[in-house]
Amino acid sequence: MKTLNQLLFTFLLLLTTGFWGAQSQTPAQTKAVYKVSGRILDKSNNQPIPYAAAALVNPETNQNVAGAVADFNGNFVITGFANGKYAVQVSFMGFQNFTTEPFELSEQNPSIELGNVALDQEAVALQEVTVMGQRDLIEEKVDRTIYNAENDKTLMGGDATDVMRRVPMLSVDLDGNVSMRGSSNILVLINGKQSAIVATNVSEALKQIPAEEIKSIEVITSPSAKYDAEGTGGVINIVTKKNNLQGASLNINSSVGYRGSNLGLNASLKKGKMGFTLGGFGRAGYNILGFFDNAQYITNSDGNTVKVLQSADTRNNMLFGRYNFGWDYEINKYNFLTASVGFGIRNMTNRQDGLSTDTYNEEALISSTLSDVVVDNLSNNVDVNLNYTKTFEKPMKEFSISSLYSNNNLTNDFINSLYNGTFDDIASRIKNNNLGRNQEFTIQLDNVQPIGSQKGQILEYGAKNILRKANSDFTYFTAQGPDGEFIPVDDVQFSNEFSYDQNVTAAYSSFTTTVFKNYGLKAGLRYEYTTINADFANSDLPAEIPNYGLWVPSANLSRKLKNGNMIKAAYNRRVQRPFLNFLNPNINAANPRQITQGNPLLDPELTDNYELSYSTMVKGSSINFTGFFRNTTGSIQPVRTVREDDIIFTTYENVGTEKAYGLSLFSNINISGKFSLNGSIDTYYAYLNNGLADPMYAAQNEGFVVSGRVFANYSLPKDWQIQAFAFARGRQVQLQGFAGGFGMYSLNFNKQFAEKKGSIGFGAENFFTPVFRINSELTTPTIMQQSTMGMKNMNFKINFNYRIGKLSTQGPPRRKRGVNNDDIKEGGEGGNNAAQGGMGGNN
Repeated sequence: MKTLNQLLFTFLLLLTTGFWGAQSQTPAQTKAVYKVSGRILDKSNNQPIPYAAAALVNPETNQNVAGAVADFNGNFVITGFANGKYAVQVSFMGFQNFTTEPFELSEQNPSIELGNVALDQEAVALQEVTVMGQRDLIEEKVDRTIYNAENDKTLMGGDATDVMRRVPMLSVDLDGNVSMRGSSNILVLINGKQSAIVATNVSEALKQIPAEEIKSIEVITSPSAKYDAEGTGGVINIVTKKNNLQGASLNINSSVGYRGSNLGLNASLKKGKMGFTLGGFGRAGYNILGFFDNAQYITNSDGNTVKVLQSADTRNNMLFGRYNFGWDYEINKYNFLTASVGFGIRNMTNRQDGLSTDTYNEEALISSTLSDVVVDNLSNNVDVNLNYTKTFEKPMKEFSISSLYSNNNLTNDFINSLYNGTFDDIASRIKNNNLGRNQEFTIQLDNVQPIGSQKGQILEYGAKNILRKANSDFTYFTAQGPDGEFIPVDDVQFSNEFSYDQNVTAAYSSFTTTVFKNYGLKAGLRYEYTTINADFANSDLPAEIPNYGLWVPSANLSRKLKNGNMIKAAYNRRVQRPFLNFLNPNINAANPRQITQGNPLLDPELTDNYELSYSTMVKGSSINFTGFFRNTTGSIQPVRTVREDDIIFTTYENVGTEKAYGLSLFSNINISGKFSLNGSIDTYYAYLNNGLADPMYAAQNEGFVVSGRVFANYSLPKDWQIQAFAFARGRQVQLQGFAGGFGMYSLNFNKQFAEKKGSIGFGAENFFTPVFRINSELTTPTIMQQSTMGMKNMNFKINFNYRIGKLSTQGPPRRKRGVNNDDIKEGGEGGNNAAQGGMGGNN
């Protein structure tokens, strides 16, 4: 904490030199005479550290006099101060502070060139694995915002979904669907790579990743040309914890609670040029109880109003596991190999007990039904990575080849058991089996080449090919009574096999330079060509989808202001290919009054993103303001219509325009060495219009959306710590209605022991709110629907963590290349939640 406070103090003084420096300056004629310059490098690899801070201090009082921020190449120049005796203090997050020996500047000696100033990474104790330095919970980098999840103790026992709720600019609903500044069209990477399980269903993939294994979450709102063109909202990269120390270690973490438990083991061995990691994580969820109520009013073709009232109690149980093996080898000083194999399983059962449905025609009851619904969502997946990296004597020059094979098998079934008229026995049953398989094979080449005589000019270029194969084999069955044999439905709309092959070939180039003093530019261009083959095995249903090519430009411009603050502007074009959830033609009829079906003929949607941000520090607090505008054409939206039997039918279409105008604000506030507070507020104005002329189907909606979060940390004596977190998400604007908001909060007490090798803690979640209620509404010319979903989410848990083993320091991790498959549109908040499965079927 001492190191952190020093660093924050340095940044405060540096970024406010416009005020502080004025207090110690002599008249104007001396300001331009005196100058201190140098270059800040990473000591381990002699690479520059962009945007490191250099503060000119009085060596006797340690008071800041002036300062500067390094450019892209690590160079800094400090001016605007009087003659005298000084020292330079250099700092950057994740590195140890460094202070030069004192020197004196006079009229005879007005400037000094310090040369290269090399920084060591944060120190690690040699006896045990104890990190001495700690980063801020939220960091603002040139092209991304980073949430350092390893510093958040309230996350113990949770999963990646819980982490996402704490990250600025992200919003997560109760089903785990993630959106970035209102857009659910995001790319989710795990250590810079995307597996088939993430492509199938992001929300379920996040539940398989224990929070304790997440080092940080990176939010990239304006990706460069290196990233795949997909993900109109942006890119989220989940960085897991890794070991880069010599020796052997074993880490054990566990949590036992009222709603769920987890156990994780992580072993590592590093000796000489070779390293191994082995991890296994399991998580169980139980006692997840809730309910839902639904009232829908339908105006049919006869002009009559049909009212349907539904209600049920819900029960969810889940079991997740993930196991991984990693290997890395340093062939020599410039050549490196890394490989990994990961295996994951998912077993989820969702039950609706006593689903009652009462149907009225003009207030006259015409039918009442009762049923039990069981939905099973099972999967297993494997990811295999092999990467080669070659570096050179010339700094920043690098070549890499990366490959990925990923396979995800899914089984998504439901059984709807309908009671008889007296509600005392099962009269009939409907069953849907949906077997799916998603495969990906990727090969990628990347090259980084410093060019020209001017420092800081870098050219990046590369190529990539992604081959995807998705298959959905679905069958409906009917049976009589509670034990009757299931008989397949002989109808190609209900029983068929759909295959979808997609090949994306891409090439990109990106150029980074310092255009003028205090200005930085990173611009790039990417081209992608997509070929698609789709087919129904058991019918002649149309599935012809044209091939297409896309040019995708991007540009990021930054300017350092005189006082050390920074302003950034960015533009990028993104594309969102429909995949998985939106394409699957399997009919989801788990709720027979609301059925959903994907659309295999969807086209991609195209989005232009504009962003302007400003970063500053005020009295020890870092603050970031970001304004953005997003314009999407051919937006993929759920479209709901009423069938002749008065059932609401939902599918997906490319309709109209979607626009969002927004502002994000987040801040780190360090009140003292023991107490810190950070929070963020995201708000935007959404406008959606499907552009249809027919008033029966035309839809348009707009409104403000607001969400926010706050996190507090207080360090007590004797290694005790208290952390608190609260999150609130406002009403979401959808094309044909609104989805209700909700909030969550948690409190955690943590005690470290055995020289900080272990910790034990107690956590409480939503302890004043036994039941969450989320109200949603849907309105069209023929449909009015009001629904309430409830969840009993109060939880109490005990957390335990212990580390065994002795490690010694070595050089910090080298940059590792990998595969970034950032090119799918994940089903989000726009549709029927019961339908949001992958190519394998229904959730």
